[in-house]
Amino acid sequence: MARVKHSAARKSTRKQRPTGASQTASPGPSTSTTPRRSPIVRKAETKGKRRLRPGVGALREIRQLQKSTKLLIPVAPFVRTVKEISNFFAPDITRWTAEALLAIQEASEDYLIRLFEEAMLCAIHGKRVTLMKKDWELARRLGGKGQPW
Repeated sequence: MARVKHSAARKSTRKQRPTGASQTASPGPSTSTTPRRSPIVRKAETKGKRRLRPGVGALREIRQLQKSTKLLIPVAPFVRTVKEISNFFAPDITRWTAEALLAIQEASEDYLIRLFEEAMLCAIHGKRVTLMKKDWELARRLGGKGQPW
């Protein structure tokens, strides 16, 4: 039994031209507005933001914040909190000077930064990089900064 090839039965993968289109073959490459490109070329052409390795951006931000001298806590919420606390303990004190509020904010940020540093040292001593509640408690206990919560 001989095999017979049926070329007409095969479907073509080419796009069919409309019947009114010219049948002349062009000698050069296609003149369409969007030439075909390989996916590799497309990747190289679209230069986006380069992704950083995990942790690199965080370390860059830490270095930048350590160089700066600006305050990190927003002023307005801090002032509201100070006034709320002072109103609770001494309702007769209603006015604060800007210098006093600035001094309280600088002192509180200094306290918090030192507490963060000591707690991080406790975490590193425990062979961890994650800061936990027990690191805060140990740092406060060793520093003599009040009762651990």
